[in-house]
Amino acid sequence: MGYATPDTLSDAVACLGSGQPSIVAGGTDFFPALGDRPAPADIVDISRIAELGRITRSGQGWRIGAAVRWRDIIKADLPAGFDALKLAAREVGSLQIQNAGTVAGNLCNASPAADGVPPLLTLEARVELASASGRRELALTEFITGVRKTALKPGEMVSAILIPPLPAQARGHFLKLGARKYLVISIAMVSAVTWLDTSGAIAGARVAVGSCSAVATRLPGLEAALLGKTAAALAGQPEIWNAHLSDLAPISDVRGSGAYRLEAAGEMCRRVVLATLGEGGRDG
Repeated sequence: MGYATPDTLSDAVACLGSGQPSIVAGGTDFFPALGDRPAPADIVDISRIAELGRITRSGQGWRIGAAVRWRDIIKADLPAGFDALKLAAREVGSLQIQNAGTVAGNLCNASPAADGVPPLLTLEARVELASASGRRELALTEFITGVRKTALKPGEMVSAILIPPLPAQARGHFLKLGARKYLVISIAMVSAVTWLDTSGAIAGARVAVGSCSAVATRLPGLEAALLGKTAAALAGQPEIWNAHLSDLAPISDVRGSGAYRLEAAGEMCRRVVLATLGEGGRDG
């Protein structure tokens, strides 16, 4: 097969049935990871498949094709509930990486520090997988199974990321902590989506933390504790942010100790949630 550049999804999955070729779109993770090793003999480049490069909306929510790039997310007309994903898109590498790298590739890379995972968790994303035998869906929580591990089976590829409808008042925000401002692997990152009831209290909350466990994770205890709270009430409860971090298991490495990551995650949860309740979260 060599280097295949199919024009349709059906042609792409047909290529996958012949051996175990590597799949690339932007290639921003794939080729650097090779190091001094030669490229695989068989590669399927899906970047020319038109349907995979689109962001579309229907009654079932939004569909982000597997070849949609981070720059496409930044420029797309999306509601405020997607603000966290837009902010994360601006944190992915350099402008050159954002112009080439794809959202789906970030998921398939399955790094604990993948910028796109926490915001997609707070959007309750599902991953659509395609093969010669059809398509199936998995929740993002089921798709990434560990460090650099996914639930992809032989002959399968990601075809889209699916986002269910959001409450009209939902707002998102995202923060990333690193050793410098740009071009950095995160020490910790937090994403949140909240929406309010008519009294101004939190009616729904989703909070996810990355770089503090093998796989980015939601914080259901904190989410439940936020319900019914106003911004003023949260200001009087500083203990709430660190009281629900038991699902995290941060490691110590050259970027920071586990204890530091945990402390940072609590403070970032506070900042991110409060940003969704104020006027500072829109478009970063």
